[in-house]
Amino acid sequence: MITSKTTLVGLLGHPVHHSQSPLMHNTAFTSKNLDYAYAAFDVSPHDLPNAVKAIRALGLRGVNVTIPHKVAILPQLDEIDPLAKRIGAVNTVVNENGRLIGYNTDGLGYVRSLIEETNVDLAKQTVTLIGAGGAARAVACTLAESGVQEIRIINRSREKAEQLAGQLRLMTEARVVEQREYQQAVEGGSLLINTTSIGMYPHTDEMPIPAEWLHSGLIVSDLIYNPLQTQLLAEAERAGAKAHSGVGMFINQGALAFELWTGIEAPVDLMRQTVLHHLQQGGN
Repeated sequence: MITSKTTLVGLLGHPVHHSQSPLMHNTAFTSKNLDYAYAAFDVSPHDLPNAVKAIRALGLRGVNVTIPHKVAILPQLDEIDPLAKRIGAVNTVVNENGRLIGYNTDGLGYVRSLIEETNVDLAKQTVTLIGAGGAARAVACTLAESGVQEIRIINRSREKAEQLAGQLRLMTEARVVEQREYQQAVEGGSLLINTTSIGMYPHTDEMPIPAEWLHSGLIVSDLIYNPLQTQLLAEAERAGAKAHSGVGMFINQGALAFELWTGIEAPVDLMRQTVLHHLQQGGN
């Protein structure tokens, strides 16, 4: 039961109806006997400044931030954690007595999941990254810091891709892929990562690239976790590639956010079981 003493946290995104974050976090709070409640707020880009003001006005302990606000929220905050500043995107906000501090737990959550589930040797990887938004920034910067050989960026907006590539070149080789070279970049890489929302519920029949570009020498990673197996991952398995779902990243980044808000170690196994059970039951 939510009372006047309940600590509120939430999610800012657009759309958010598909998110498993409320279920995952509320289950975790209950298991730790914490009087916290998590809600998802559908916030249009136009309304983001007012939503950030509401965090202070309503006394929320913090929020998660998802598509399309991870970059746009930066100027609205009082302080940015150094890692989030390097990435150039925020996915978690903590309210410290009215002072809003932005963090990024996406990149670390992603890399932990990728290594745990695929045993990949990052130092040997040539990465083809689809997208250049907030999630792409987090993943790419963390992979670059982890020592991948090269990151090739495929993105509709060349300007955003060039900005990201310029940042990455401080840490590793990086370049923007021309449209005519998309197929060659995918076929010549070893790790393909989709950071866009293409293929997310309810548009589950969509793919960011043609299936015929996939091959058995690839690890294909999709940051989408709903559905658990996107069309991209299904086609990757048919091509003999190793598939990596976004659910592990989602759980790990959520656990890190939980700890930032509460100061308590997150029940990671329970969070994983909760999300997987719901998704396997067809929950959306």
